[in-house]
Amino acid sequence: MASIKYNPNGQKGKITYNADIVSGIVVLSLQETEGIEMVPSKSKGIKLCFEKEGIFADVSVIAHYGYSVPELAFRIQQTIKQMVESMTKYKIAKVDVHVQSVVFPTAAPAEQEDAHADEAGDSGREENDTKNN
Repeated sequence: MASIKYNPNGQKGKITYNADIVSGIVVLSLQETEGIEMVPSKSKGIKLCFEKEGIFADVSVIAHYGYSVPELAFRIQQTIKQMVESMTKYKIAKVDVHVQSVVFPTAAPAEQEDAHADEAGDSGREENDTKNN
């Protein structure tokens, strides 16, 4: 784990950020972005490189079907830049976004199967009620 030192305006004290803090802020910004999921891995698809020019972020995500990929990438870049710079006073030099895949909705077929099962279950109960009477 790397610690990054920040000494604004030549003050006598210094603020030290652990790289995991910046990574946590990036995770938070991704969680707030609608239309994406994080890559299920140990690193969560996030790589950060701290250079003199600023922080270089490399982010991999999974997009939801129906969202514009260029718009998602732009929103991710803007959100990461805004959140990291406002919370840490570091500058974001570059954010590369990699869309690993697209997730398609699967809820619609499951809902249809449940509706058909309910209809079959209701008619079966009616038959049992008439036999018992």
